[in-house]
Formats: sequence, C-alpha cells, structure tokens
Amino acid sequence: MSARRPLVATDRAALMLQLVPYLVGKGEVSLAEAADEFDVSLEQMRSMVEKLTVIGLPGDRGYWQMANDLFDIDWDLLDERDLIVITNSVGLERSPKLTAREAAALLAGLQLARSIPGVGDTDLYAGLLAKLARGASGMPAEVILAPEPVDAVRDLVADALRRGVAVSFTYKAPDAAPTTRTVDPVKVHIASGQWYLQGWCHLREAMRTFHLDRVSDPELTGIPSTHAGEQAPDWFDTDAGEVVARIRFAEEVAPLLGDYLDRATLVTSDGVTIATMRVADELSLRRLATRRGGAVEVLEPAAARRAVAEWADAGLAQYR
Repeated sequence: MSARRPLVATDRAALMLQLVPYLVGKGEVSLAEAADEFDVSLEQMRSMVEKLTVIGLPGDRGYWQMANDLFDIDWDLLDERDLIVITNSVGLERSPKLTAREAAALLAGLQLARSIPGVGDTDLYAGLLAKLARGASGMPAEVILAPEPVDAVRDLVADALRRGVAVSFTYKAPDAAPTTRTVDPVKVHIASGQWYLQGWCHLREAMRTFHLDRVSDPELTGIPSTHAGEQAPDWFDTDAGEVVARIRFAEEVAPLLGDYLDRATLVTSDGVTIATMRVADELSLRRLATRRGGAVEVLEPAAARRAVAEWADAGLAQYR
C-alpha cells in the first residue's frame, strides 16, 4: 500500500465531521474498511477514532459535566478485533425519528421512484431501505405498491432505453382516432399521479409527450434510437404535444400566467384575452385553471374542460 500523506489540521477537522455520522450509520465497521473509505492510513483512522472519546456536548458552563456528554467506543472490539463501534453518540440519538407510518410512506415513494426508467438502482435502493429502517422509531411495515395498468408499458420503454431502440404503439389522443406511433424514448416521468413518455415521434417528426394510459399494443422495434439525447419538451412548449388548447382570461391577469404564455398566441378584445397554445396533455391545464381561482377559463379542448371541472369537484368534495 502506498504511504498516506500526513493530515493537516483542516483535513482532520473535516474528516472528523464526516466520521461520526459514517460510524453511526454503519453500526459496526472494521478499521481497515473505514481507513479505506476515508483514504487515510490505519494509524490515522485509529487516532481519529480514539480522539472521538474527548469530543462531545459542552455543559452549561462550557465544559463536559457527565460521561454521557462524550462520544464513547467499544474499546475491547477496537483493541482485540480492529472493529469500530460507537457505544455513546451523545446528542445524535436525540434527533427526531420517523414513525413506522412515516417510514412506510417514504418506502412507498422509493418504490415509485425505483420504477422510473433510468432512476431505479438496486444497490442505492437497498441502502436507503436500511437507513430508513434505522431512522424509524419502529420497524416500517412492508410496503407493496399495487400494479398499475401502465406498468407493462413503462417496463417496455425502460427496456427500449437500455437497448437504445425505438418503441412502437397505438395511441388514442382525446377526441381523435387511434394512430400508430414509432417513438425514440427520451424520458418517462410522473406528474400529478399520471405517467408520461416524452420522445421523438417518427410520424410527427418532432418531440411529443404521450399519456401512458392512452398507449396500447407497445412493442420494441429494431430501429436504433437517434434522438434519445435530445431535450424533453416542457408542458407548454411548442413541441410539447398534439393537444391545442384555448384559454380565456381578463387582460390584467396575463402577468400572473408568466411562462404559460411564452409560446402562446394571444388575441385581446374589450379587455378579454384568448390564448391558444400547444400542451403536453389536457390534464396539465387543471393546475393552471384551479390555481387562478376562476380567473382563467379553459375553452378547448372539451376533454380539458371536463378534466378541470372534475378536479375542482374532487377538491370541493374534501370540504363536504
């Protein structure tokens, strides 16, 4: 092993700040593994661990009043087996712990994130699971997410992204006949509980956003994906989708709509403005309309009007 460089005071202070949470998180770790993790020699790591026992929480007068105010280690394990175990972590154990229900909710979110193509990572997921379990006041309940209708489509798109090929499927847009699409997938994500695929549509020769609930008969193709590295469109980008929407609002409301109107065509008459824009999905208009407290009216398409009305009704139902 090559000689380690000597530690200066600033390096040692920085390492000590990182060492305690590392050791608490590990529970038990060998001296060699810790030294390798922090890129120091065995002697340097042993010295840092031993110095932990004179570090702790100061009392009211600025000095330690009780033994429990200091970090402590299992000296027998360190001397006899070169194992590091913190037996007293002073104030760290006083940090608020997650309840079992809170931990279960976070685990559900991790499982959902793990299903996003390009995000899920087994090793990272396992590590986060272990940390959540240690940080909870009780053992989290086992969480199982019910399968969704779009799971098969999402899995196939993830496979296409790994293979670098296009996907083919039948797509049924609102108030339109089904069409067969071949798409170079760029991104799969979830917004407001809905799953979307964004990619280069060979039929339209442009970036498009597809609602996965409207995708059927998906298949992998042998066509190499040549647009996978392109930027996915924003919700109200000109290339966001095939849904052309029209909204109406008072002229003075326009400054409140900000980026929504950047790529819209505006027509103003008698103090009333009608904006025409291309959107990724009619459901994306729900938040725009409901956040403006009746100042924005969705005119077209009909599916968007229904989506806004249903979302508003669902919100009012919470108060009944």
